[in-house]
Amino acid sequence: MFAFLQNMTPLSWFLSVADVAIVAYGIYRLFLLIRGTRAIQLIKGIILLLLAVPVSSWLRLNATHMVLKDIQTMLVVALPIVFQPELRRALEQLGQGRFFSESLLRNEPADVAKTIDEVARACDRLSRSRTGALFVLERHTGLNEYAATGTPLDAVVSSQLLENIFVPNTPLHDGACIIRGDRVIAAAAFLPLTDSAQPGSELGSRHRAAIGITEQSDAVAVAVSEETGWISVAVEGRLFRRLEDRTLREMLARYLKPRQHTSIRLWHRGAPS
Repeated sequence: MFAFLQNMTPLSWFLSVADVAIVAYGIYRLFLLIRGTRAIQLIKGIILLLLAVPVSSWLRLNATHMVLKDIQTMLVVALPIVFQPELRRALEQLGQGRFFSESLLRNEPADVAKTIDEVARACDRLSRSRTGALFVLERHTGLNEYAATGTPLDAVVSSQLLENIFVPNTPLHDGACIIRGDRVIAAAAFLPLTDSAQPGSELGSRHRAAIGITEQSDAVAVAVSEETGWISVAVEGRLFRRLEDRTLREMLARYLKPRQHTSIRLWHRGAPS
């Protein structure tokens, strides 16, 4: 090995370093691409599956090892389907010339208490005026793919802004308002509707969307009914209805409380949990 390195010409050295740099930068761009999407959770699951294959072989768990090997083979076909949104977004960014423009720098975690207070105050006023609204508060699973369907804002969360977004017959009132940390990242975003029978016929698309987004991610959704003024919270596919201000604040504090452990910065969403 040492003799091989000694025989390398300066040009070979340069090409080798450039080769490694290109691969490293490609991996770096991949991390940026999947940041803010559900792909991070999927990749974690794939990594665990790949680690389980040699472990099952080492422990001589023959049946388990055989099943895991079959699943590993199926992943080759499934990966392009699973990561289709991320691949499409990468090609779109490449075509628009924005693929190399994003930075890996992160903002510090936002003040969760302030965000909860502003959202709760806005919900209280919207409830009193029976103005329909839907807020989605991001936790660990990124919501960039849903935010991209709406109008980007990147504005500091305030009760006045949240109320104005849902003024009837205005351009942004129809859809969801997506909040990351202490920033409103998008308004008028479209969300997936739940297929569950839980909502019932008495609930409209706003509440079905609140449940749907919490089935697809770990986000917390807050909906205000324009018919009754009731405030509801959807989390983990469940809908809690007719909440008072105090109960709303307690639920948001419980689910948005930051984790105590330290995670790898590259994978960290930069938003409160």
